[in-house]
Amino acid sequence: MYLQTPLTEERNPRTLRLDELATLEVVTVLQQEDKQIAAAVEKVLPAIAGLVDVVVDVLAAGGRLIYVGAGTSGRLGVLDASECPPTFGADASQVVGLIAGGDAALRSSIEGAEDNVQEAVQDLQALNLGAQDIVVGIAASGSTPYTLAAMRYACSRGARVGCVVNTPNSAMEAVAHHPIVVLCGPEALTGSTRMKAGTAQKMVLNLISTAAMVRLGKVYENLMVDLLPSNAKLRTRAVQILCAIAGVGPDRAASALETFPSVKAAAFALLTGASGAEVDTLLAASDGHLKRALQAYARQTDQSLQNQFSDHY
Repeated sequence: MYLQTPLTEERNPRTLRLDELATLEVVTVLQQEDKQIAAAVEKVLPAIAGLVDVVVDVLAAGGRLIYVGAGTSGRLGVLDASECPPTFGADASQVVGLIAGGDAALRSSIEGAEDNVQEAVQDLQALNLGAQDIVVGIAASGSTPYTLAAMRYACSRGARVGCVVNTPNSAMEAVAHHPIVVLCGPEALTGSTRMKAGTAQKMVLNLISTAAMVRLGKVYENLMVDLLPSNAKLRTRAVQILCAIAGVGPDRAASALETFPSVKAAAFALLTGASGAEVDTLLAASDGHLKRALQAYARQTDQSLQNQFSDHY
């Protein structure tokens, strides 16, 4: 039992007549509450940036980002993790989502799963959690037993620990090294944290994973140069990205994608005329950052030209 009512469980005085309203009035009232979410997230951007920096260090060193949650919070973590491979070409083991009750809980409510602290430990043990990883707990109340137990176990293993919660002064905030507390206020529908709290969590997770992947070189300008063209839509997008970066037509872009293993490598080759081995070497030397690799190639080319000029004269 809670010693006090979490902020997300309090009654919202602005929606006490929700059941008396016409349909347009209902959706208007709900949307008015949703307007508060972006402003609440904006207030904690420094905390989000701090957590992102840690995630970048962890992933760059070969560790993993592991989201942990129950119910809506767990589903959002799994969703964010599952979208990293196709969007950023990340290995499926690099960003992981754990939900209380396992995969079955993605579709159906598993009674008592969020209270199962033993399962939380077992789930992390199955991943061989270690000090190289970071665990981010997600919960509106900040007190979900499964998630809290996972965070405490992660601390005992020397892992870094963050959290995304929607209630101040929670147990999860106290455990986390890097807490993110997004205060959206009481829900329009009392206790239905799939609404404002869930939306806030989705926004924060988008920021964490996207910003981390940008910092890791998965993005060139604002283009997804590490996306996996695994279906027709993504193959078309990959061609469009190459056209935008290299200024070539679709046929030449598609041909480059057949020659090189990734959009990033194809873009580098199209822009520089470099060979396959040279492409791989220069991208690796720049830690996978396309812009850095292009700048290094330009400096190398300029130096080579200067040397040729000096030798000639």
